[in-house]
Amino acid sequence: MKVNGKPLRLSELESTKIQSLLEYLKLRPEMVAIQRNGNILKREVWNQIELEEEDRVEILRFVGGG
Repeated sequence: MKVNGKPLRLSELESTKIQSLLEYLKLRPEMVAIQRNGNILKREVWNQIELEEEDRVEILRFVGGG
């Protein structure tokens, strides 16, 4: 799997769910948007999706500022 262009093995995660990926990367779910294989995922479906080795995931972080 690639996350933001960098390889990551699913075996490094506790599970294949998106929440596990965010925990591994130490990211707060409320501060990110997830794109998987070119599709933006609604937050409501994150726990239903099983990540796969061939997935390409982009994690977009929200940053405050002025």
